[in-house]
Amino acid sequence: MVAARRLQRRRDRDRAGRFLAEGPQAVREALAAGAVLELFGTTEALERHAEMAARAEAVSPVTDEALAGLAETVHPQGLVAVCEQVDVPLATAVAKRPRLVAVAVDIRDPGNAGTVLRTADAAGAGAVVFAGDAVDPYNGKCVRASAGSLFHLDVVRERAPDVVITALHGAGIQVLAATGHGGDDLEDLLDTGVLASPTAWLFGSEAHGLADGLQAAADRRVRVPIYGGAESLNLAAAAAVCLYASARAMR
Repeated sequence: MVAARRLQRRRDRDRAGRFLAEGPQAVREALAAGAVLELFGTTEALERHAEMAARAEAVSPVTDEALAGLAETVHPQGLVAVCEQVDVPLATAVAKRPRLVAVAVDIRDPGNAGTVLRTADAAGAGAVVFAGDAVDPYNGKCVRASAGSLFHLDVVRERAPDVVITALHGAGIQVLAATGHGGDDLEDLLDTGVLASPTAWLFGSEAHGLADGLQAAADRRVRVPIYGGAESLNLAAAAAVCLYASARAMR
């Protein structure tokens, strides 16, 4: 139990190669992925979700107080699993020739990062890359926001964004930088069939967007059209629009 609680800290997660997945939805997806090493649960929760408890290799009943010490939410749902980290090397993900990739560069907000993961999964992406000084994808809030999608596609952590772009280009994947001041309009690319090709989208940090060097390294700099009075879209909304535009073009 003490070792599991340490996984609330990033340095301990990285040292152990493990993380916590909280709640029935996350635990269910982690079990399906074969990532669960130990399942902690209250007696009531283990009885309510007996099918999940039966699939876990190690089950540890705990009190409500002990479970609350593992959980990060205000109202825990009774289950927390210790999981093996599931990220893969960049080369492994790229070798699969994914048709759609989301690259989160320097994204710091775990809720946004988890939402990008979930949206990329829903749009049929094969991989999500956390590049630069990005949030830890195993942060508790990020795991919860991904709603299980963390276990559905390849997750990559790569510190050097330029290495990511080079690898994507090497695999024949066009790289599009999402920016509010891009020279290409998203709808024009959709209409002309550009988005039907294998594509990786670069999304920058919430505060600063993408660095000029990364925009220059991309094949195109793409803006989402704004028809009303809003100055811009937030990161998660822009990612959803771009990824679904690609998904539509590819289908």
